[in-house]
Amino acid sequence: MIKSAILSLFFIFFGFIAFSQNTFSISGKVKDKQGGLPGAGVYLSGYKIATVADNNGNFSLPNLKPGSYDLLVQMVGYLPFSKSVIISDKSIQLDLLLNENTVQLNEVTIKADPNRAKYIKQFTEYFIGITPNSKQCKILNPQVLNVDFDVTKSLLTVKTTEFLIVENKALGYRLKYMLDYFEYNSRTRIIYFSGHPFFEELKASAAKKKKYIDAREIAYYGSSQHFFRSLYEGRSKEEGFLINKIIKIPNPNRYPEEVINQNLTQIRTLPEKTGIRKVAGKIDVGLLDFWTKQKEMPRYIDKFSRAEVNPDTLVHDYNNNLKWINYTDALCIQYTKEKESLAYSNTGFWVFRPMDVPENEISVVNHTTPDPVRFYANGGIYDARSMLFEGYWAYEKIGDMVPMDYIPIVKK
Repeated sequence: MIKSAILSLFFIFFGFIAFSQNTFSISGKVKDKQGGLPGAGVYLSGYKIATVADNNGNFSLPNLKPGSYDLLVQMVGYLPFSKSVIISDKSIQLDLLLNENTVQLNEVTIKADPNRAKYIKQFTEYFIGITPNSKQCKILNPQVLNVDFDVTKSLLTVKTTEFLIVENKALGYRLKYMLDYFEYNSRTRIIYFSGHPFFEELKASAAKKKKYIDAREIAYYGSSQHFFRSLYEGRSKEEGFLINKIIKIPNPNRYPEEVINQNLTQIRTLPEKTGIRKVAGKIDVGLLDFWTKQKEMPRYIDKFSRAEVNPDTLVHDYNNNLKWINYTDALCIQYTKEKESLAYSNTGFWVFRPMDVPENEISVVNHTTPDPVRFYANGGIYDARSMLFEGYWAYEKIGDMVPMDYIPIVKK
């Protein structure tokens, strides 16, 4: 039996692309209400592809293959801008209208919060991660973060109206990350964030570049990007991935939901004839505590299925650029070419496994929507909101991320 004792990660990552022989371009003009904006930075989310608008605000990103992109624009004094673009069989031309950023930096931090440092530390751990690579990352402009904690919901939320700059000295990248939204619910222990990263190479000596390359190889292999790329190619097993099912069965130690709710309602209210609510002192605290804990217990427990899932029966063609999978319960993905690290085993992300299952890196992929999970040839997910990660893929976050067009050097 497998039991979760982890932080789950709901990771949304936009700007994915499919592979094809033909190439096209995205071009157009960056402007405000007065006209073109020279010098605006134009990026593709998830890649190292970028350009700068010319003196008239015109830009062009050539040699792009058919697929779905997120276009990012940055200009000092203006709000960051993003736009989804789909290339099918022809080049795209569009105008991008930026709005002035009327919120000044001192207005972002004007509200004094004695817990701000604690919340930013939590955000850093849950967003960048706590892996060895993550520990070599640094947020260069934390002052742009708008942090809020809702005590009633146990919900930490973080937003920003500027690009978050993250320097990764482990993998040799400087990320400009447009953070759309981040939340951590300490009750459910689920992390959710969405955004658009752009990768820049850090300047380094030849020796340091070699270290970066070696670290990137390790970060890529066994990742969700590696898995879905190999799944698309029909090589997941050859690449070292084994697929099993995690079957969810009703928790025998938990009362039915309607029974729990009925008892909580009865405890918290007086008999109807009084017409008033109970005072706190007359509530049966013991019963309230019991049924509250019942409410917090998981409705289902996970059971490891010994039957191996055949990738050929799991994967289907959607169109020339997309494939899809659809499944019940959850997938258990083992990466057999790497063992769980000691650093990972000391975190709360690990999942219990049967004693006879090898200590391979294990990730659990929950299907969260009724729609199939569609993915591209480079491992990008069409709508990553359709999945909830647990285990190793929840442990590895921004600090272990490589660009979507990353090509490994060593073939495993």
